[in-house]
Amino acid sequence: MKSLTRYRTFNTSKQREYILITDWVRDAVLESGIAEGMVLVSAMHITAGVYVNDAESGLIADIDEWLERLAPEANYRHHRTGETNGDAHLKNLLIGHEVILPITKGDLDLGPWQQVYYAEFDGKRPKRVILKVMGE
Repeated sequence: MKSLTRYRTFNTSKQREYILITDWVRDAVLESGIAEGMVLVSAMHITAGVYVNDAESGLIADIDEWLERLAPEANYRHHRTGETNGDAHLKNLLIGHEVILPITKGDLDLGPWQQVYYAEFDGKRPKRVILKVMGE
């Protein structure tokens, strides 16, 4: 089995931001030379996530509003530690921190509308994502 590991750092200008990373993932898959396998894409922070969905601005706004309704900015017990990002931790739990995607014939094997996103919920500081391509 072969593998390739890549890291990427994000430093968003907003507290919450959704960044399309499909091309970065695809480039790593192509670089790896792996024909059949999978790629893991994982946020390395507990206040960010990675997800797959449509790259449509209305849907992204709907996702953001949905997350804010389910995990609003509020006074969480977590804030007693001096932190102020309790909502970001909860949003991470809703979105998830990683995805595993199939590789077939040397390329990402996504559905017609599927795109990969990095979701930042506590931005304005450096955060990393790990990408690990594995297979033959």
